[in-house]
Amino acid sequence: MLDKVFTNNQVTIAGEVVSEFVFSHEVYGEHFYVVNIAVCRLSNSYDVIPVMISERLMDVTADYQGMILQVSGQFRSYNRHEENKNRLVLSVFAREASLVEVEEEDQNPNYIFLDGYVCKHPIYRKTPLGREIADVLLAVNRPYGKSDYIPCICWGRNARFADKFEVGSHIQIWGRIQSREYQKKISEEEYEKRVAYEVSVSKLEYIPEESLS
Repeated sequence: MLDKVFTNNQVTIAGEVVSEFVFSHEVYGEHFYVVNIAVCRLSNSYDVIPVMISERLMDVTADYQGMILQVSGQFRSYNRHEENKNRLVLSVFAREASLVEVEEEDQNPNYIFLDGYVCKHPIYRKTPLGREIADVLLAVNRPYGKSDYIPCICWGRNARFADKFEVGSHIQIWGRIQSREYQKKISEEEYEKRVAYEVSVSKLEYIPEESLS
């Protein structure tokens, strides 16, 4: 059962460590920390992605900034209560982590596979330049009755395809994790810069449910 669940949410990323480790939480005496890594895009920009990592995987008291960290694990979510609302917080949960040497010409990996269920009707729209986009919120099962809720963004023909999905549709997604800055309105005159994380979808597959007969 657990092996099946672990295979429905697979992430591999590598990038430059750009922060120190910050304590997040403790579970049964095991301490977890968050560290940010900058993962290069093909366009020479980069995504800054938070990684949740156990003190048992790495020495979290060391400063690894400037080094390349490769992580395999899962993309996870939890709700953080703030400003009388629940805010969806996303990070890569590391199951394996190691420092690696990457040649400059090598592209750092940023790969994710998700197998889950559509939990809100997709939002389809077009940009002012006519580019088609669809936002999909995917529920991915975890052990013990838990789920991760992962925002995904589809483009072009994948966006048109996603617009046909109903709540509860079983789909599989391949893509990459990306970060996006946005302005959160705090008051009439005040805005706060925040970062959203989502999966940019490169491949999308609908999984028909097996007949009950």
